[in-house]
Amino acid sequence: MINNKEKSLNNITFIDLFAGLGGFRIALESLGAECVYSNEWDKHAQKVYFNNFGDLPEGDITLVDEKQIPKHDILCAGFPCQAFSISGKQRGFEDSRGTLFFDVARIVKEKRPKVVFMENVKNLAKHDGGKTLEVIQATMEELGYEFNQKVLSSVNYGIPQKRERIYMVCFRKDIVNANFNFKYPKSIPLTKHVEDFLIPEEEIPKNLFVTREDTYMENKTDNVYSNKPIRMGIVNKGGQGERIYSTKGIAVTLSAYGGGAFSKTGGYLINGKTRKLHPRECARLMGYPDSYQLSEKDSQSYKQFGNSVVIDVLQYIAIEIGKTLKIY
Repeated sequence: MINNKEKSLNNITFIDLFAGLGGFRIALESLGAECVYSNEWDKHAQKVYFNNFGDLPEGDITLVDEKQIPKHDILCAGFPCQAFSISGKQRGFEDSRGTLFFDVARIVKEKRPKVVFMENVKNLAKHDGGKTLEVIQATMEELGYEFNQKVLSSVNYGIPQKRERIYMVCFRKDIVNANFNFKYPKSIPLTKHVEDFLIPEEEIPKNLFVTREDTYMENKTDNVYSNKPIRMGIVNKGGQGERIYSTKGIAVTLSAYGGGAFSKTGGYLINGKTRKLHPRECARLMGYPDSYQLSEKDSQSYKQFGNSVVIDVLQYIAIEIGKTLKIY
C-alpha cells in the first residue's frame, strides 16, 4: 500500500459493491474519499469487513433496491465474471440482464455517479470471444459513460506478484469534453521481491512447511533477483500448487481455488525449507497493511485474498481519477 500525502479524492463519496475484504475502500479512503455504502453477500467476508471498518455490508445485491442506495460520486465494483447468455445479439443494457453486472448497471442508471470504477480477471477481455466485454462497454455507453479499460499487472506498481487484472474506468459523458482521454498510471520500477514481504520464521505454523520424498530441486544457485517468478523445483509432477519458487523473484498469482501441496499460494524455498505462504504474507502481497485484521480461519483468508484486489494498483488508478475530476 502506497502512502500518498496528496488527498486527491477529498470531498468525494463512493460505494463499495462486491466489497470482499474492502480493497477498494482502503485505496479510496487513503486518498480522502468517504464510503457511504457497502455490499457483500459472503458471510465470512462480511465479518472481516465489519472487523476492519465497523460497517456490515448489505447482503445479496440482487435483492437491493437501487433507489435506497445513497447518492455517491464513484461506484466501485469488482463484480464476478458471468456468461452473458444472449451476448452477440442485441448488445447493451438489455443484454446484461440476468448477470451480476446488471446489478451494477441498474444502480448506475438510477444514481448516475460521476465515475464507475470496476475490476475483473484478465480473461474478461476474451470471455465469450470478447462479447462479454463488448456488452459491458455498450451498456456503459448506453447509460451515458465514456468507457476505458486496460489490463495492468501488480508487478508494475510495486507489488511482486504476477497478478494481471482488467481495470475499467467510466466517466459520465456530461462531465468530460469531446477530447477526453483517460490516462492509466505509468509503470514504476519494481524495488521489492517476495523476500521483502515475509514474516519471521518463528511465526510460521508447522503445517505450512512441506517435506516430501517426491521433491525435486533444480540445480540452481538462489542468488539472482528477477521481476518474474523463479522456479526452483517441484513436488510430485509439478502441477499447479506443486511448484517451488525463489523469494528473490515475484510471487505467482494468489488463487482462491486449486489444490496441490502449496495450494492457493505456490511453494517457496525459504531458509532451505519449502513452504506455502502465510495468510499475512498473502495480505502483504495484495497491498493490505499489517494493521488489517484477518479472518480467524486461514482457509477463508486464502480464499479471500485470492479473490481480492491489489490495493496499490487501485490507489494509482484512483489518483488519476482524482486528477481527472479536478480538471473537469
